[in-house]
Amino acid sequence: MKIDSKGFRAPPGEKVKLKKLPTLVKPICKSKKQYEKVLREHIGQLSSLQRLHSASRRYALLLIFQGMDAAGKDGAVRHVMSGVNPADCEVFDFKEPSAEELEHDFLWRTTRRLPERGRIGIFNRSYYEEVLVVRVHPKMLHPQGLPEALLERKNIWEGRYRSIVDLESHLYRNGTRTVKIFLHLSREEQRKRFLERIDEPDKNWKFSLADIHERKYWTQYMEAYEACLQETSTHHSPWYIVPADDKENARLIVSQIVLDALNDLKMAYPKTPEKRRLELESIREQLQREKPDE
Repeated sequence: MKIDSKGFRAPPGEKVKLKKLPTLVKPICKSKKQYEKVLREHIGQLSSLQRLHSASRRYALLLIFQGMDAAGKDGAVRHVMSGVNPADCEVFDFKEPSAEELEHDFLWRTTRRLPERGRIGIFNRSYYEEVLVVRVHPKMLHPQGLPEALLERKNIWEGRYRSIVDLESHLYRNGTRTVKIFLHLSREEQRKRFLERIDEPDKNWKFSLADIHERKYWTQYMEAYEACLQETSTHHSPWYIVPADDKENARLIVSQIVLDALNDLKMAYPKTPEKRRLELESIREQLQREKPDE
C-alpha cells in the first residue's frame, strides 16, 4: 500500500496554522489485521533498504521526531524501526541539557550524535527544543551563560532558526539527509492518553507532574511550533506534519516517510573491482578443492 507522504510536508516559506491542519484523518486501513500487514510490509522494505544503505555508505540519514508529550514519538520509533539492524542505527533521547552541554552552543550536544555515512540516526527530541520549550520558557536561556547582549536581543529566535537551517544545509551538502517529523496531537487526545497512563499501572512510569504543568502552556507551544515549522522547513530538510491522534495511522505515515527518504537516495551495492573479483575466484577454487570431512 502506497501512502502519499508528500501530502504531509510543510511547504517551505509558507505560514503554518496548526489549528487548520488535522490531528485525525481517515484510517488508512480498514481493520487491525490490514494495518498489521501493511506495517509488516513497510518494516520489511525498511530492513532491505537499510542493508543497502549500510553497504553503499554514501549518505547518512537523520530522523528527527518532535511533538507534545504523549504524541507517540517513542511508539513510532519502536514500531517503525523494529526491523532495522541495531548495529547501523542509533536512537538518542535529548532531555534537559547537562552542565557540560550548557557550556557550549545550543547545537553542540546534538552535533556530536550525528550519524555516520551508511547509518541512521534518530533524535527523539532534538536541537529544536531550543526554539520550542526554551521559547515557551525563556528563563531557560539564563543558565546557558550567554552574553547579556544576546539575551536582550528580540530576534534571538530568528538567529537560532538561521543557525539550524545553516546546519541542515551544511549536512545536506555533505551527504546527510535530514527528515523531520512533527506528530500533530490534539489537546483532547493528549488528555485521554494522560488518563490512560494513570489508569494502567504498566504506564504509570511514563507520567509525571511536569507533563501536566507543560499542558498549561498548550497555546504557547502551538505558536512556537508554528513559527518553527514555517521558518525551518526547507526543500532539502522538510518538516512533515503527521496527524497523531490515531497511533496506527501515524505509524504507517511515518514508515512511508522513512521509506521514501531512503528510496530517494538512489543507492546501489558497491561494484566489485576486477582485482577483488579475481581474488574471490581464487578463494572459490581453494574451497572447492578441499575434501569433505570424513
